[in-house]
Amino acid sequence: MVERTNPITPAGFAALRARYEQLFAVDRPAVVEIVHWAAGNGDRSENGDYIYGRQKLRAIDRELGQLSKKMKVAKILDPARQEDQSRVFFGATVSIADADDLHRTVTLVGDDEAAAGEGRIGWNSPLARMLRGARVGDVRTVTLPVGAKEWEVIAISYPEPQSSL
Repeated sequence: MVERTNPITPAGFAALRARYEQLFAVDRPAVVEIVHWAAGNGDRSENGDYIYGRQKLRAIDRELGQLSKKMKVAKILDPARQEDQSRVFFGATVSIADADDLHRTVTLVGDDEAAAGEGRIGWNSPLARMLRGARVGDVRTVTLPVGAKEWEVIAISYPEPQSSL
């Protein structure tokens, strides 16, 4: 099996790590305590707290495993350090317009931190793949399930580098 790296912003990686730590240090011990208490109550076959607790524990362990794998293959890229800011690369915030003059602003982020409703699209999404390497004024066509659509790149920006104090 081929290992793949997953680009992610520093903020996205911090969110993954925070979720992992919340599950591992807070949520899992609380559920283990409930399961331990419920197991001491006798018959486990009809003990709702025990059955639900075991299911919850399995779900937490499954999510911890998934988060661990994601963090292992994550490649943290700081968009503020992008050298060529005249083109669309990882972390760029891009304003685009279609033929109907519908404007949209999207930021290309890691797939694990994408939230289309908030304007953050995953690096491997069709729109992000179409925008990669584009410059202001370029017209790109993206093929969507509803058909092809052309978008013109209006503006490209990157976050400002954080100053070290």
